[in-house]
Amino acid sequence: MWTRAGFLVVAGALCVELGVAQVGASPASRSESGTQTPAISNQASQQTPKPSPPDEKEIKITPHEAEVLFHSVDEILEFDSKETGLAVKHSVKRRLTSRDEVLKFLTEHMKEEDTRRLQRSEMVLKKFGLLPRDFDLEKLLLSMLEEQIAGYYDPKTKTVNLLDWIPSLEQEPVLAHELTHALQDQAIGLAKFMKKGDRDLAESKKEPKAEDIENDEMDDARQAIVEGQAEAVMLDYALKPVGRSLADSPEVVSAMESEMENGTADSAVFKSAPLFLRESLAFPYNYGLKFEIRMMEAGGRQKAFASVLANPPHTSRQIMQPETYLSGERLSPMHMVDFANDFKDYDRFDVGAIGENDTATMIEQYAGKQISERLYRDWRGAYYYAVHPKGQPGSPLGVLYLSRWSSAEKAGEFASVYAKAIAGRYKSVREIKAQQAVAQSGPQAQSTEPAYTVDVLKGRHEWTTEEGPVVVDAESDTVLVMESLDAATARSIERELFGSANPAAGPQN
Repeated sequence: MWTRAGFLVVAGALCVELGVAQVGASPASRSESGTQTPAISNQASQQTPKPSPPDEKEIKITPHEAEVLFHSVDEILEFDSKETGLAVKHSVKRRLTSRDEVLKFLTEHMKEEDTRRLQRSEMVLKKFGLLPRDFDLEKLLLSMLEEQIAGYYDPKTKTVNLLDWIPSLEQEPVLAHELTHALQDQAIGLAKFMKKGDRDLAESKKEPKAEDIENDEMDDARQAIVEGQAEAVMLDYALKPVGRSLADSPEVVSAMESEMENGTADSAVFKSAPLFLRESLAFPYNYGLKFEIRMMEAGGRQKAFASVLANPPHTSRQIMQPETYLSGERLSPMHMVDFANDFKDYDRFDVGAIGENDTATMIEQYAGKQISERLYRDWRGAYYYAVHPKGQPGSPLGVLYLSRWSSAEKAGEFASVYAKAIAGRYKSVREIKAQQAVAQSGPQAQSTEPAYTVDVLKGRHEWTTEEGPVVVDAESDTVLVMESLDAATARSIERELFGSANPAAGPQN
């Protein structure tokens, strides 16, 4: 999947895949109940990390405060163990860390990651219009992590790192979050757990199979449960002093969800980031927490913690719709085209799944949140295959994008959403006469929700752009998108998927 297989594999490595938990909290905010709860904001920006202005002297915690905070580690670790049912197998080392040390740590670990994966993902996201063409993703990630980090657990050294510039009282809820990662690490080995889901399909010598696409979101799902568990424990820790818990405080969960989606008063960087990044970065915390709450309802703490770690979900659909995980839903495999033959004149650049979370965000960016909320649940599978013409790495990126939906009607709705967004992604767009059915409009049928107007696009439609042709073809429950591919390749793919080449296809460059 492009998010974790690309840019979030770097952030994820710093947060979870190497066992380092991303920010649990920024300065505490007060919920409606009067309980102090940490404001979670997973923020991103193009801006370069900047030190505090010279005229603003950064306040450091005192040696005494640090000593008290160090002593609290063992107490909070015991609290976390009781909350999760995960045993404390050994003590956790602790260390006070400066801002400069954190920035050095983040920079070094960023360099250790596969920068080619980051670059590939960045280009694919820009091709789909999900990032601006001039966006600097690496700079964004470093800025986001440096701005938002409030403490982290490093499984390589088995150490929880506390920050010397954040007041000690504000770090206690953060410790509840980070020490949950320490318990997870002791139970399953975080690095090994996340590595199982971390695969780079683009670097494989073999072409992807249906099971590869199905498993391409494993790291997304695993990151969501790891962070969701830590969020749940942190909230219970924050609520305990007033005799409440996550189970009887839905308003706290709603407040957290809003902060994770929209940012807080001090999260200007996050608010300025593109929608796709905001949604993707918040996903493991937001949906992970809601998934954990549903697991607690279904089977208590044992189900929500140890059982889920032993039998983790493997797609964002299972995280976003926990009932599909609980019921053991299995989607039928996606139809895989003959990549080796169809793309014999191209060099593979990137490949991966486009999961339900990606799809929801894509629809929201293209058509708004209301349409996304009504449509994304009907997603039933998708993948992309990105290429360059052989020996021409500087040429426009060519993309095959195949998605499957719950019905022909829903496929047609998504095709319409995608087609309408094309004009905003290219400088020069001209539609060529469609081969068959044109768009249809009408109110959504059989709905108890407020009515909204949808368009349904059926059949094959084509546009010319400055980067070559764009084809959107909705047939039955499947939507085929091809961008910047030559005519012979497009015909081969269409014949393979739909039984015959499209005679109405015009010349393609």
